[in-house]
Amino acid sequence: MKTYKFVSWNVNGIRAVDKKEALKWVDEANVDLLGVQETKSMIEQIPDTIFDKNYKKLIGSQSAIKGRSGTALFTDIDTTFECNCPTVDILDEGRINEAHFTLGSKEIAFFNVYFPNGQSKEERLVYKMEFYDRFLEHCENLRKEGKSIIVCGDVNTAHKEIDLARPKANEKTSGFLPMEREWITKLLDKGYIDTLRHTKGDIEGAYSWWSYRANARANNVGWRIDYFYVSEDLKDNIKDAYIMADIMGSDHCPIALEIEL
Repeated sequence: MKTYKFVSWNVNGIRAVDKKEALKWVDEANVDLLGVQETKSMIEQIPDTIFDKNYKKLIGSQSAIKGRSGTALFTDIDTTFECNCPTVDILDEGRINEAHFTLGSKEIAFFNVYFPNGQSKEERLVYKMEFYDRFLEHCENLRKEGKSIIVCGDVNTAHKEIDLARPKANEKTSGFLPMEREWITKLLDKGYIDTLRHTKGDIEGAYSWWSYRANARANNVGWRIDYFYVSEDLKDNIKDAYIMADIMGSDHCPIALEIEL
């Protein structure tokens, strides 16, 4: 058995993060797979100076509209299949990296996802919910084929009141609407595990995103909207899951999953 360390981070602009040298910690962190979201860049614009570590593979996606969205997956794990999920990301917004690989006896489909934000207008909220449903259907189809599922990324929804500092004030805000929260409940009911809650229980004040306004991060007025989910068959392989709140450089902080296979 070997322990693999996966990290997910919405960097809110990978070139801005590079200028701050905010990803240099990766060189010492022994990360086997790093998924970043909201790169806001074309694949060829991702700087090669973000860290010194030379990963075997970079799997990238980019939005059809320059400067928007974008995801990137850096890994030393040998993959057997890669795609950017066009049947889910139907608007070609650069929101998904899908990679398949085998660890131990498990054939894994790994997803690095920047789920849509529904706050700008009603049409985007509708699209967000449709995206959620297409994504879950895709994962379920892969499970039927015998794949184990790992999902990381910015889900853009806090699940329960414990997952944000001010739930009452945000009951009518996209990101904490009943329909959005119900989708996460449905995901869990389908046999996916919220790895942080699985390992840490109902710890309070565990957030992964803070507004840039009103000194929110210093006061820990945040939201937990970044997650690692795994399919139920990987439950006994979860070694640890945690939030890396001390790492700066974005309005999000990284989250991590350690899995033994």
